[in-house]
Amino acid sequence: MPIYEYICLKCSEQFSLLQRVTGDQKETKCPKCSSGDVKKMLSSFCCSSGSGKSISPAVSAGGFSGGG
Repeated sequence: MPIYEYICLKCSEQFSLLQRVTGDQKETKCPKCSSGDVKKMLSSFCCSSGSGKSISPAVSAGGFSGGG
């Protein structure tokens, strides 16, 4: 299960949840104020080359590039 990052639009609390891919954002509540008015944030992630020696961020310091 992936970890998703959210921000509460009511109290501005940022929090992370271990949530199923098929999980519904409508059911997500802020742990601070219990509001359901939350927004999923875009977060960076890391990947490994498989050698176990190096882990590098998937997004460079300059952000995303390319795409459509």
